[in-house]
Amino acid sequence: MNREETKAILAILKAGYPNFYKDMTKEDATNTINLWTIMFADDPAQVVTEAVKSLMCTLKFPPTIADVKEKIAMITQPPAMTEMEAWQMVKSAISYYNAAETFERLPPILKRIVGSPNQLREWAIMETEKFDTVVQSNFMRSYKAVVAQEKERAML
Repeated sequence: MNREETKAILAILKAGYPNFYKDMTKEDATNTINLWTIMFADDPAQVVTEAVKSLMCTLKFPPTIADVKEKIAMITQPPAMTEMEAWQMVKSAISYYNAAETFERLPPILKRIVGSPNQLREWAIMETEKFDTVVQSNFMRSYKAVVAQEKERAML
């Protein structure tokens, strides 16, 4: 997003929240434009505008840069699998035979958590009770953490 597009978005915010911007000095306005231009330089203006308009429908005060970045991530990122959906996918991939093939068919995020085809083989020979409790719990915790990291990375 360039400087002119940033000005247009900030004009929308000023029109939507007139009391917030009424005492803003020219220097404050310039600083705000500069900051928003830098922070949204890699984002398409249309997406930023969509995010701002969406936030204006629910926020009583102007959105922060963090609010807009979070909304952009939500708009542009496909919804992640739930922890249980991810676990079911891994559980169905577990096999002593063909572990390498089933590992390669997993989505990248699940490969990252599982680690290697050997892990699938080890889980295949594990006691069912331990697998369905301890391994499941550890996997779901790891999945949740990785999804949070990826969400945070997407907002940068």
